[in-house]
Amino acid sequence: MKLFTCPTCAQPLYFETMTCASCGMRLGYDTNQNVVLPVHLEDGQWRTQALPEGQKHLCVNAKHEACNWLVPPGDENGFCIACRHNRMIPDLSIPDNLLHWRRIEAAKHRLFYTLLRLRLPLVTRRESDDGLAFDFLASTGTAAERVMTGHASGLITLNVAEADDSERERQRRNMGEPYRTLLGHFRHEIAHYYWDRLVSQSDVIDRFRELFGDERADYGEALKRHYAEGPPADWQDRFITSYASAHPWEDFAETWAHYFHMVDTLETAAEFGLRLRPRDAKGADLATAVNFDPHDAEIDRVIDAWLPLTFAVNSINRSMGQADLYPFVLAPAVILKLAFIHDVIRDVNELGTRDDAQGALRAVVAGLKRSINSPPQ
Repeated sequence: MKLFTCPTCAQPLYFETMTCASCGMRLGYDTNQNVVLPVHLEDGQWRTQALPEGQKHLCVNAKHEACNWLVPPGDENGFCIACRHNRMIPDLSIPDNLLHWRRIEAAKHRLFYTLLRLRLPLVTRRESDDGLAFDFLASTGTAAERVMTGHASGLITLNVAEADDSERERQRRNMGEPYRTLLGHFRHEIAHYYWDRLVSQSDVIDRFRELFGDERADYGEALKRHYAEGPPADWQDRFITSYASAHPWEDFAETWAHYFHMVDTLETAAEFGLRLRPRDAKGADLATAVNFDPHDAEIDRVIDAWLPLTFAVNSINRSMGQADLYPFVLAPAVILKLAFIHDVIRDVNELGTRDDAQGALRAVVAGLKRSINSPPQ
């Protein structure tokens, strides 16, 4: 994530900041320029000053304090590029629903930030029957009407209870998921959407099956087996999470989500100018400078920076008596899967480019096998 600053007073800002705490300026995020702009109230609407393309205004959902993105001039929809994909939102007359929905939108907008930075295609439900849409629903309490988070034909459904910290922690323990977050949910579910659009009917399907397995295996039976028997004993040698071992679709989704974790975190590290230079000479392999844009970098550079960075942040967490911030292992097989996703995103239509990148990556993986994920204990 880019480090944003207030255009009026240069105060550093979080991405979700709607009003600068330093100067009080109301702000709006411009997706075209990837900057925040000052907005002022004009005729009951928050607008920017005149721009070359005209005045932009805040998304309709700004009135609920659920969005700080700008809408292009002349857009009659009124919703920003992220909010226009919402199909259903919870009943906002219920106070908890409003609070939870705001948290959900904050995570969803971070998802869309990465989708835009990676230049992935975005199609709404209005544009196509299988376009991307979101339903944010609250369960009624009865088992028959329990909302299940998931994806189906472009529609991503999220139970708003996931925005409740205590409920999400309960689910995390019950499901054995060490990294259950709202943002993680979005990155996982969007992977299913892009698998349908970029992989399932493309010329990379054979390569997908070589790396992830045959997705034509019965999905329902695979999940039953996973929950009944658990993951294979050697799952960490082949999968990024235990759930990824359940079925090739879930393997792809978990790996895709992880790729998004990596590029977003590395961009944040680059924005802060992070450099690692361990004092111990034996830690020379952990030295790195995160001084590149991971959205446009080659996968070997992403991996080379990621491993030292995660060891460093885990060490800092342990110094605070906290669990590892990054409780994952990147086995060589997982790196090849990450490379597949990287290449599909970069250019799904240029098979030759992807094959060249895969060949180069195998050499990188061979070099990493001696030291990957085996830092000093």
